[in-house]
Amino acid sequence: MVIEIRTYRLKRGTRDEFIDVMRNQSVPLLREYGIDVIDCGASLVDEDGHEEAYLIRAFASREEHRRQEDGFYASVQWREGPREAIVSRIESYHTIVIEASENAVAALRR
Repeated sequence: MVIEIRTYRLKRGTRDEFIDVMRNQSVPLLREYGIDVIDCGASLVDEDGHEEAYLIRAFASREEHRRQEDGFYASVQWREGPREAIVSRIESYHTIVIEASENAVAALRR
């Protein structure tokens, strides 16, 4: 399995709205596209006074990761749906992708 961990540095004062849109619009849409969302939420620690959040997703393989992401981000539902509400609140983001066991994925699930 492959785990993707994405961290977001958000524009000040936008985290609550970002998390709301993420949980109530973006995550359900990701799941409609077959993407396994493990968790998302606010960081417990904000670096340098910036508001931060995270998204953790799991994929069967690197190839599936690429295929599912490409399909999701090219979709009309994303582009005309929550995209602007998400992207407009992001100052920057960082993504890492690592191999993990099913037990590690299960341990990260909320």
